Amino acid sequence: MTEKQKLFCDEYLIDLNGTRAYRTVYKTIKNDNVAGVRANKLLKQKDIAEYINKRLEEIHNENTANIQEVMEYLTSVMRGKSEANVLALAGDGYQEVIAKPPDEKERLKAAELLGKRFGMFKDNIDITSNGQTVIVDDIDES
Repeated sequence: MTEKQKLFCDEYLIDLNGTRAYRTVYKTIKNDNVAGVRANKLLKQKDIAEYINKRLEEIHNENTANIQEVMEYLTSVMRGKSEANVLALAGDGYQEVIAKPPDEKERLKAAELLGKRFGMFKDNIDITSNGQTVIVDDIDES
């Protein structure tokens, strides 16, 4: 992979816009249609696709919460063990930042999300049948 192709990949990862990324790296291209076609060709190359997928996975791992992290957070909110920094009025009309546990509404929402995750609430009833459907033609044609 050339240095410009690597720059294209890094630019592409900003917003996943191949046309914009191509025009940013290859400044002589002024036409969006040409840039789009050439970007598409680059994105189909095996080494470029592998590089982009590797970088996307790295970005995902660095920036995205996993299921366990989300579940632990929701549980801590539901149990009132987390804290949020909020702006509160203090004595002589000035404000200060204080740590506050989640209120009842926030705890209820966390419990609701956990309940949905574990399938505790079923609004839809599955009425599928394992039997055969039989159509009886009993209308008299006379």
